[in-house]
Amino acid sequence: MKKAGKTILTCCKRIGIFLLGMTILLLAVRLVGRLRNSRTPEGGINESMYVEINGVKQWINIYGEDLENPILLYLHGGPGSSTSDIDYAFTRKWADVYTVVTWDQRNCGKSYSPEQNNTVLTKELFLEDGKEITLFLLEHMGKEKITVLGHSWGSFFGANLVLAYPQYYDCFIGTGQLVDMVENEAAFKEEAAKWAAGDKEAMDLVAQLTPQDFTMEHINARNSLLEKYGYGMMVDGSDYDLLTTVLFNPNYSILDWITYFQRDMSIYLDFFNSDEMRAFSLKNRLDYEVPYFNINGDKDYQTNFNLAQAYFNAINAPYKRMFIMKDTTHGLLESKSEEFSELLHEIASIKIEEG
Repeated sequence: MKKAGKTILTCCKRIGIFLLGMTILLLAVRLVGRLRNSRTPEGGINESMYVEINGVKQWINIYGEDLENPILLYLHGGPGSSTSDIDYAFTRKWADVYTVVTWDQRNCGKSYSPEQNNTVLTKELFLEDGKEITLFLLEHMGKEKITVLGHSWGSFFGANLVLAYPQYYDCFIGTGQLVDMVENEAAFKEEAAKWAAGDKEAMDLVAQLTPQDFTMEHINARNSLLEKYGYGMMVDGSDYDLLTTVLFNPNYSILDWITYFQRDMSIYLDFFNSDEMRAFSLKNRLDYEVPYFNINGDKDYQTNFNLAQAYFNAINAPYKRMFIMKDTTHGLLESKSEEFSELLHEIASIKIEEG
């Protein structure tokens, strides 16, 4: 018995030493990767900071290869779905033609703090946040105007921002463009009913869709239908390695990751199902004072690409152009980041020609 116990103890020690060694190795590899990704390009910029915006600290990163390039402010989706855990992997592909600013909007991602959990989110609050971060960047970078790129909720937010304050922006680029919340969800229910015809289980999910009331039941049913019929956001995976992207993220410490998984996102769920979210509707708001671009996937039913096309056809802008990515769903920034980057470079060249 003593011998068996001694053998078990020795075995446990060896396993412990092995696990410790692997942990140290993983941390060392992570450190090297993070240091590599933290480097500043020669003649460029790589800054991360917290900025006091509208009464609360909000996190931004500024990355570019040439300080003479125009600024592009990237607005993530959600609302509340910060992408700072992975977005450097795709936004840096634009950094040769833009100085890219990634921003964790209030109380999400690295801008999260429990003290904000009682904040009532409103359209006015978001627009003031957007205006203040814009004014900060214009002064900090010594520029006169900014390009806005918004994905999903960010396209909704960004379009409203340039409509409200066109004097600060030289261009709007929407991707996964959202036009109106209620119409978007109604269009999804109509489309999903076609997919589900003859499938009782799927039709039960369709019955749970309530376009006028964005409950968790509605959201879960919508996401299940998207996945079932091959239209899910990440159905095509990503064209870069997500594991190493997370592991070598230069902006996230271990403490940041702990905070990330402890977030209370209930205020965003409340906002999603509120009149304040609906107030961002772009219906009948058709006159833009800046060039308007869209990049949408032809299989995007999360933000319905047909509604985005109809809105694009109706708007008035100094210049407008629509790009359609084939066989592409809502996750185009991750699944086809290279193709998206090529289109963004084309927009940058168009802007130069038009300017």
